[in-house]
Amino acid sequence: MNVPKMLAGARDSALRRWWANVLLPWIIPFNRPHGFKVVPLKEGGMSVEIPYWRINQNHVRGIHACGLATAAEMCSGLSVLELVDPKEYRMIMRELRMNYHYQAKKRTIARAAPAASDIETHVVRPLQSADAVDYTSMVELHDIAGNHIATGTITWQVKPWSKVKTSV
Repeated sequence: MNVPKMLAGARDSALRRWWANVLLPWIIPFNRPHGFKVVPLKEGGMSVEIPYWRINQNHVRGIHACGLATAAEMCSGLSVLELVDPKEYRMIMRELRMNYHYQAKKRTIARAAPAASDIETHVVRPLQSADAVDYTSMVELHDIAGNHIATGTITWQVKPWSKVKTSV
């Protein structure tokens, strides 16, 4: 499956966006119960919507911190994957940091929009001479009322598949 092509098609077509949201829970089964909806941003980047469902709630009926972190990770990963070919490079999360600012009591949306030039400068070019590079992405999460719920900082290790030492 060509994930970058699928995400690019979902940006301009409601049918392809629906199809991507049918396929992604099967590609990433861990996230399936959360009901995340991926919406590519028109200007580039990704957004992941977290529904305010009971399964996503904590004991005080806010969206659980781990659900917010999972959505931030997914949003960041997809936004980088649309710019880096997963057939050429392996991405694995190295670090995830979350800062929580406000309790999420409504549907919440995570957004990440790395610039293509940023990926080229900090990932693709350095990989021509290095075995692996780290790329850090920032994700902001806001609820539908506009409250800044959390900020996620996710660091990915990116390396060519030829440099991966463990078997898949």
